[in-house]
Amino acid sequence: MPDLSPQSVAFLVFPNVTQLDLTGPAQVLSRLGNTTLNLVWKTKDPVPTDAGFPLLPTATFEDVDDVNILCVPGGLGTIDLMQDKETLDWLRKIAAKADWVTSVCTGSLVLGAAGLLKGYRSACHWASVDQLSYFGAIPVRERIVEDRNRFSGGGVTSGIDFALALAAKIRGEDFAKFIQLSIEYDPHPPFDAGSPDKVEAEILARYHKMIEAAVPDRAAKVKAIATALGF
Repeated sequence: MPDLSPQSVAFLVFPNVTQLDLTGPAQVLSRLGNTTLNLVWKTKDPVPTDAGFPLLPTATFEDVDDVNILCVPGGLGTIDLMQDKETLDWLRKIAAKADWVTSVCTGSLVLGAAGLLKGYRSACHWASVDQLSYFGAIPVRERIVEDRNRFSGGGVTSGIDFALALAAKIRGEDFAKFIQLSIEYDPHPPFDAGSPDKVEAEILARYHKMIEAAVPDRAAKVKAIATALGF
């Protein structure tokens, strides 16, 4: 029988979060059994996502001060988040006692800004992974990266993979397989275009153009944030 000891999970939710970074692993981790899961922000007001619909926080920073699993998703809102002292302070406080400090996509940059990835290997979205080095982290271009109690997923959909791997650590491999079966996670994408190494050059160029329009000079801004934070 798997260990069904209580687990508490806190996902940071913030304006312009990429909702699948959060909802993918949340769906998996919510099935750990004997688990409490909260979406945490400064207030309980609806938080806009990059998908055009809001998510509703279930708890505030003041409500949550001790969890087993902390997870920070990514999204365009991470630039502001990396400069938000209240958020960074809360992350440091929670991470100090958490069993697992985790991220999906550019959420790892936020953990980095909080000083929580110095000397740790970490994943990130392929377009931003090199920026981890600004915060003293070790960038790794993999879908799932585990380093001691730091667990990270690459871009967006890798959050499901990371959560299943973490579920196996906590409840055992058979339990994680049961979760995978229960959500019918058996991906067969219609195109083999999920990596910059596989997609056509013109599509890759279009992506870079879109990101530059959304967040001009993103890499330079992240580096400036890291410098301002003393890294």
